[in-house]
Amino acid sequence: MNVNFVRNLRIMGKKAKKSEVDVVLIGAGIMSATLGTLINELSPDIQIEIVERLDLVAAESSDAWNNAGTGHSALCELNYTPEQPDGTVKIAKAIDIAEQFEISKQFWTYLVEQDILKKPEEFIRQVPHMSAVFGEKDVNFLRARYEAMSKETLFKDMVYTEDKTVLKEWIPLMMDNRDEQEQIAATRMDIGTDVNFGSLTRDLIQHLQTKDNIKLSLNQEVRDIDRADDGKWEVELKDLNNGEKRKIKAKFVFIGAGGRSLLLLEKSGIPEAKGYGGFPVGGQWLRCKNPEIIKQHHAKVYGKASVGAPPMSVPHLDTRYIDGEQALLFGPYAGFSTKFLKKGSYFDLPASIKLSNIRPMISAGLDNLDLTKYLITEVMKSPSDKLDALKQFMPTAKMEDWGIEVAGQRVQVIKKDPKHGGILEFGTEVVSAADGSIAALLGASPGASTSVAIMINLLKRCFPERAKSDQYRNKLREMIPSWGKKLNDDAALCEQVRQRSQEALKLS
Repeated sequence: MNVNFVRNLRIMGKKAKKSEVDVVLIGAGIMSATLGTLINELSPDIQIEIVERLDLVAAESSDAWNNAGTGHSALCELNYTPEQPDGTVKIAKAIDIAEQFEISKQFWTYLVEQDILKKPEEFIRQVPHMSAVFGEKDVNFLRARYEAMSKETLFKDMVYTEDKTVLKEWIPLMMDNRDEQEQIAATRMDIGTDVNFGSLTRDLIQHLQTKDNIKLSLNQEVRDIDRADDGKWEVELKDLNNGEKRKIKAKFVFIGAGGRSLLLLEKSGIPEAKGYGGFPVGGQWLRCKNPEIIKQHHAKVYGKASVGAPPMSVPHLDTRYIDGEQALLFGPYAGFSTKFLKKGSYFDLPASIKLSNIRPMISAGLDNLDLTKYLITEVMKSPSDKLDALKQFMPTAKMEDWGIEVAGQRVQVIKKDPKHGGILEFGTEVVSAADGSIAALLGASPGASTSVAIMINLLKRCFPERAKSDQYRNKLREMIPSWGKKLNDDAALCEQVRQRSQEALKLS
């Protein structure tokens, strides 16, 4: 008889092992790493277990090659500043995102000062953030955007130019062999950053593993999440190495499993999860293979998205620093797959469809036919089509200098809407039970960059009594001096916290 068959029969016949902790964090990416670190700093007595389906930490959306690596702070991302019919530009969302990224930097600064993050240059580098547009219409938009944003404290150092001499200094690779008659404009902020969220995640989790009350378990697939009779949650796991099953009981569960969070949230059965759906979007980069070209560009340059394109598909020519090496990426080129993770299953999308979310998903689909058309067009693109898109940014581009790098999967949130039936949301959203005992993070960009603010707000919602204590509040202010204040309203405080972060994180 087959030995594996006999072993599997024995495993099936066994009762699942049980253990109990205070908190279970599902997924070993930047969100769980950030939440785990915050909990440990604010409430070091809490017992935590981090469970991950893969055999590595930060191997999905947090991995450096699976995301743009942009410290999303609205310095260059044009989709955060929509143009209005009258030609004005709304910048409220840009201010909010910039505030949140400064919170992330303050927390990382604290962790460096505490010697928890030992080598900041391995996860963050200063790289200028630029927006570049072509043609009279978009130049007028960028000028209006600059005029609105440069009045704000957070963006006061933004510089705008249409001068081709200046542009040749800023972005020589993009200006080489460009038609002198072409109208082009750009903005620049030198304090922009490139962030390796994979490296940051690994450093945070490595630190957490030194704690006696925190455990990391890899190769653990969550099979079910049920509420026990005592109100706690039971997370059923399968060890993908040996097939053994076990259960962890916890007072609080956080689902930070990237695209798979929706599927796991649905398993919990909480009423707050009903009506949520997901729309998966894949992507590819063009990655430069020529070192001579790579060293000619030092900026993250974002353009305008095509009509119907999702926010993560805004074209950009990016300087990256990965594993100590400078890299150059262009893209991303969007695509469609029914997988919710890069290493997921083609059945992820069908498995997510429930009676409660069919109507929102159909309604959102009908309202976003331009997105469907865009994705079909992107999937059909040949290598020469991809090169044509790059040539708008870099006229001298040649295919032999570039190769394809597959990016990570993103799942956009679809939610119920009383007017439309369902709407497609671009961004991140926390969904939690009414009693705060379980929460999930859904959506994509700018999630990683704003993870600290998102997780602090989650703690306030899910641990309200602890969050009210003086000890908690004092520690929070120690870690994030601006917490509860608006940097955009306080120029002196903004300068102070930015200077502290610049020094601690070695940004120059």
